[in-house]
Amino acid sequence: MRQPFYIAMHAVVAAGFIFLLQRYALSATLESSLLWALTFGGCAAGLAYMQSNR
Repeated sequence: MRQPFYIAMHAVVAAGFIFLLQRYALSATLESSLLWALTFGGCAAGLAYMQSNR
């Protein structure tokens, strides 16, 4: 039951980090920042899922 929580937490933290990096450090637009956050969050969730099944 805890595995989905950790996968979701990994995705949210990665998406938040990329959003803040894009939006404030790189001065990207809101739309671009959200798109990158969604992309990296999905990749992070996939990576966490693959690692949890090792």
